[in-house]
Amino acid sequence: MPLRFAVPLLLFGALVVFLGIGLQRDPRLVPSPLIGKPAPQFSLGTLGAPEKPVQRDDLLGRAYLLNVWASWCAQCREEHPLLLELGKAGQVNLIGLNYHDELEAGRQWLSERGDPYRMTLFDPQGKLGLDLGVYGVPETFLIDAKGVIRYKHIGPLNQDVLSRDILPLLANLERDAQ
Repeated sequence: MPLRFAVPLLLFGALVVFLGIGLQRDPRLVPSPLIGKPAPQFSLGTLGAPEKPVQRDDLLGRAYLLNVWASWCAQCREEHPLLLELGKAGQVNLIGLNYHDELEAGRQWLSERGDPYRMTLFDPQGKLGLDLGVYGVPETFLIDAKGVIRYKHIGPLNQDVLSRDILPLLANLERDAQ
């Protein structure tokens, strides 16, 4: 085969392999540079007590799922029934982060739909969300007992992601913490 035909054919083959690998990846799996690193420091009030700050170190000692949500987020409605089940089951230490929202809107949203969270941090300026590298809501982070980010999920949680990724990792983290 002449070289003038072989080079374009090899380049085309490499492009097909590259695109084929890309199509098999989950677009919701965006690598986070924060995986394996301590969660950012913060001092935020909660929806229940905005005047009483909670800091990152107040959450140390037990792994938790940090769910970033907002009252204006349509996809947050999609995952909320699953979060309610998790909250009722008590198997997950579930912390909410109300992101770029208004205090009363966040409170009303939880009042109308049910509150699955042990507490909901209030981040009206989105500073913690920015420090966490939040692209949009909903996003969920699994943070271990020492405050290290172990997992990030972009988009609404579903039973498949919970069963396949989060609950097994959480069980390992809790076993390691003992």
